Amino acid sequence: MEKIDFCPVCGKNNFKHILSCLDYTVSHETFNVVQCEFCGFRFTNPRPVEKEIGKYYESEEYISHSGTKTGLVNKVYSIVKKHTIKQKVKLINRLTRQTKTINKNLLDIGCGTGDFLSTCKKNGWSITGIEPSELARKQAKEKNNIEPLIPEIFFEITENRFAVITLWHVLEHIYKLDQTIEQIKNLLIEDGVLIIAVPNCNSFDRELYGTYWAAWDLPRHIYHFTEKDIKNLFSKFDFTIQTVLPMKFDSFYVSLLSEKYKTGKSNFIKGILNGLKSNINARKKKRGYSSQVYILKKNNILNIK
Repeated sequence: MEKIDFCPVCGKNNFKHILSCLDYTVSHETFNVVQCEFCGFRFTNPRPVEKEIGKYYESEEYISHSGTKTGLVNKVYSIVKKHTIKQKVKLINRLTRQTKTINKNLLDIGCGTGDFLSTCKKNGWSITGIEPSELARKQAKEKNNIEPLIPEIFFEITENRFAVITLWHVLEHIYKLDQTIEQIKNLLIEDGVLIIAVPNCNSFDRELYGTYWAAWDLPRHIYHFTEKDIKNLFSKFDFTIQTVLPMKFDSFYVSLLSEKYKTGKSNFIKGILNGLKSNINARKKKRGYSSQVYILKKNNILNIK
């Protein structure tokens, strides 16, 4: 385990313990989340060292990599995933039409088994994927004929060539946070679009389920973001949030899993109802949705001057 001495967002070193929670998916070990007393950012501390984190992904239950369709929650996830991939591709097409860029190069960091990239390719994009899991890279090749790069290669890329860079529920997993964002900035064309999706720990479902909230996902999630955290983190690298979009299906998926963690069994109706409550509260109380998509762009240097 490694202890984090400085806040990943603001760099201060005063933290308070806010909760301890189980890894319900793989190890059933207990991990702690702390909060920076200066900026309010929450993160897992201590956390497994990077070279050992892989073992916490080794489970058929961790469906973002395995793609299993067994069990009610996983079946629902699989159905929704197909729909959301289509929506993601529509989003990047719309955003790039607005910029009128002719660059059709897209980089997906944490591409998993390559389903999103495969759909992008069918829509005329020149694709590149980064994926740390050897199993996921193998499945991407077998399933989608895509060969993702290992993370180490990502830092060796020197060309400024991507119109779109995406991280779909990936930022919360990344150890080399500042180094990764700096490299993203280097690789994104001047009018390029950075798209980041992360869970929102200000959401109603997080408050409702507390330590059973599935999107804590300790220790795989080492950071726990709010909209303010994304703004503060990326402003250090001269990025500005252009738009925040909801991921409305996530509240249902997270609530279904959280209900299972809390009671030990699936409760489809209650999970769906709580997911609906979360989405309603997101609008009424402006606390944000269970997961949110952030559209960011690099600041125009000329405008800054």
